Amino acid sequence: MAIIGYIRVSSNKQSCEHQKHELTQFAAQQNINIDQWVEETISSRKPLKKRKLGELLETIQPNDILIAAEISRLGRSLLEVMHILEICLNNNCQVWTLKEHYRLGNDIQSKVMAFAFGLSAEIERNLISQRTKASLDNIRAKGKRLGRPVSAQSKKLKLAKNKKRIRKLLDAGISKYKIAKLMEVQPMTITRFVSRMGW
Repeated sequence: MAIIGYIRVSSNKQSCEHQKHELTQFAAQQNINIDQWVEETISSRKPLKKRKLGELLETIQPNDILIAAEISRLGRSLLEVMHILEICLNNNCQVWTLKEHYRLGNDIQSKVMAFAFGLSAEIERNLISQRTKASLDNIRAKGKRLGRPVSAQSKKLKLAKNKKRIRKLLDAGISKYKIAKLMEVQPMTITRFVSRMGW
């Protein structure tokens, strides 16, 4: 069994020291030792697998205790926090937080709380979905076009209309760069078009 102190700040302007001090004080009050510290300066917007916490969750062992200053240090959204808690509880680990006084483990109270988290996460998912749908409906109602910009579509159309001419220019040894200038598009647009045509 290991007791792990997890500390995260989102920018270099912030210091890990405050959270470390809080966790150290808490450990002293509880008469426990923190065996391992995991500190990272990274936004919680980063995918979990790119964070030290993601690596930790892959190696966490049954009966380990993960302690954080507050639940928001673990993840940015309720969905992500729920996912992290699920990993810990499935591995028979405990998650403790100082601010909220959570002691989540493999007991009935923790399972009830995990269920509440799960229900909240599902509600959040539905709300996000509804907000997205409402926003798209609003954009359509204003007559705005969804999808790729018109300019990108018109470039593709222009190249498609000049397919034979582009092929002749290529066969004549004219560079894609010069063809792009003639067609008034970016060289990469010509390169993608030629690749799509299989020439």
